[in-house]
Amino acid sequence: MERVEKFLKEADIYYLATADGDQPRVRPFGTAHIFDGRLYIQTGKIKDVYKQLKANPKAEICAFIKDRWLRVSGELVEDDRREARQSMLDAYPSLQSMYSADDGNTAVFYFQNATAVFSSFAAEPDVIKF
Repeated sequence: MERVEKFLKEADIYYLATADGDQPRVRPFGTAHIFDGRLYIQTGKIKDVYKQLKANPKAEICAFIKDRWLRVSGELVEDDRREARQSMLDAYPSLQSMYSADDGNTAVFYFQNATAVFSSFAAEPDVIKF
C-alpha cells in the first residue's frame, strides 16, 4: 500500500472514476494518504462525486508517470471519524483553506477490497491486493 501511495503522490494528479447511474464519471484528484493502515482519499460532501460514491462505492483510480501507470480498483468506504479527516488535512495543508475536520463538508474515504496494478510498456503487470 505504501508503494501505491508513493506512486500517487509522485504522479501528483490521478483520475477517479465513479458511476452516476449508468454513466461513468471521471475527474482529477490529488489526495492520497495512509491512515490507520488504509489508503484514503478526500472530497467534499457537497460534490457530486460524494453522492456517487455513497450510491455506489465501487470506484477506480488511474495515474500515469512517463511510461508507467497505476490503476487501483475497489470500494471506497467513508470514514466519519474526526481523526481520519484531520489526518488527511494535516497531510495536505493546502486543503485547510477550503476544508476543516469539523466543517460538516469534509469527507474521507478508504479503499476496501482493493487491487492495485502497476503497469508499463516494458514489464509484466505487478498486482497488489489490500
